[in-house]
Amino acid sequence: MNPVTPMQKDTETVTSPRRRRLLHWATMAGSGLALAPAWLRAADPPYSGKTTEATETTEPPRLALLIGNRDYPDDQDLPPIHKNVRDLRAALEMRGFTVTDAVDLDLPSARALVDRFSATVKAAPPDATVFFYFSGHGAQVDAENLLVSARVNPKSRPEALARGSMTLTKDVLDLLPHRPDGLTIAVVDACRTELRTLAPGEGLNQVEAPPGYLIAFATGAGKPAIAPNHDRDNTFYTASLVRVLNNASGETPFSDLFRLVKSDTRSTMLSHPIEAVRNLAQEPFIAENLKIRRRVAPRVANAAPPPPRKEDEAAAWARLEALIWPPDVARSATQYIADYPGSALVGSAQVARDGALEAAKILRRSDVRLYRSAFQLSGQTPADEVDDIVKAGRGDKDAAARLGQRHKPKTELGSGGIDKSGRFEGWMQYAAALGNGIASYRLALYYRRSEQPQLASQFEALARKLGYTPPPSLDNSRK
Repeated sequence: MNPVTPMQKDTETVTSPRRRRLLHWATMAGSGLALAPAWLRAADPPYSGKTTEATETTEPPRLALLIGNRDYPDDQDLPPIHKNVRDLRAALEMRGFTVTDAVDLDLPSARALVDRFSATVKAAPPDATVFFYFSGHGAQVDAENLLVSARVNPKSRPEALARGSMTLTKDVLDLLPHRPDGLTIAVVDACRTELRTLAPGEGLNQVEAPPGYLIAFATGAGKPAIAPNHDRDNTFYTASLVRVLNNASGETPFSDLFRLVKSDTRSTMLSHPIEAVRNLAQEPFIAENLKIRRRVAPRVANAAPPPPRKEDEAAAWARLEALIWPPDVARSATQYIADYPGSALVGSAQVARDGALEAAKILRRSDVRLYRSAFQLSGQTPADEVDDIVKAGRGDKDAAARLGQRHKPKTELGSGGIDKSGRFEGWMQYAAALGNGIASYRLALYYRRSEQPQLASQFEALARKLGYTPPPSLDNSRK
């Protein structure tokens, strides 16, 4: 475990009264919240009117690597990519990042650059914020996501693509230091030049985020992300990413920022004057497994603290954070937005509202057998499980899947691998309904092994519809 930094110590001190308020309101509301989730105790508390040590300490380093490949053969050139890199660099620098960027790299050059960046990250403090971005053509071969190198034809045969591309997992994520209590962001804006839907197995594959990671794709797994055919505009996703980075409140956590980017991308494309663009409106993919909450605005040494919020606004936000059951979260977030439209946290309230509304709708479905009791907490609930239950109540598909894995039946216990509690099935059904194709496939495997072929077939089909292709090494043949 990493040692506690001065900033973390200060945060704990500042938030202690807030934690007591959370416990009080949760008890009064009957939400079952018996302790504040770890992410409420983590870095960058949004509410404090006090001058603290945190205002005298600079932000941990922020390091970014941007790679943009425009130069592809046979009319596969991507004109917006260089502008993507320029504009994103400026937006990240405004947010305190030290940025390295490069364009049109062949495979050896790209690997060498990632190696050098990885060495820089390893030498940085463990609480550094790390940002990797790739824009260019992407592909999927044998369930592996590929970042296609410059001058490689993205329409090449699979073996040629694999030889000429970096893999997202082995060549990027596995090289960056894994810091479960840190923040590493990986963004892939993999574009296409033609307007057409994808065949099964095309597009990027769904992934799970390792602890401490947030991974974002410009579109859903297995779906197209289209690019304009001139260099005056950004791609749709990067345009939204730059816009939200430039305009978001500094108190917005990075986790919420990427959900605001997701919403902005889709709404922008749905309102586009060209019908074909509207028909291919992107639904960006996010996989998240964060243990801390770091805000977008960097800390500045000796900066004056932000003005204190009015007591009623601070109380309203704390009450919202204390809620877990999705209908309660949605109502409270909607009320907060109406009462405090100018709040620096209104974006986070919108994220909570939208996620909770989707979650509440799914929980009303007859094919998702997950009930309010699954969201109840006690003093014995482990802290990381508390975190995931809170996130799941706000529509986090990955938190829901992790909760399902906690209840995964063990064959060695003599149960024959049957989920007698129903919690594994319930959480995985919920995660799948929220869009987690990996959870859906794991549920299919469970049903196959428990001799329920109809359900196995149903959830395997759903996994593939959600854009998940199991690796060849998995037990993915029908029985």
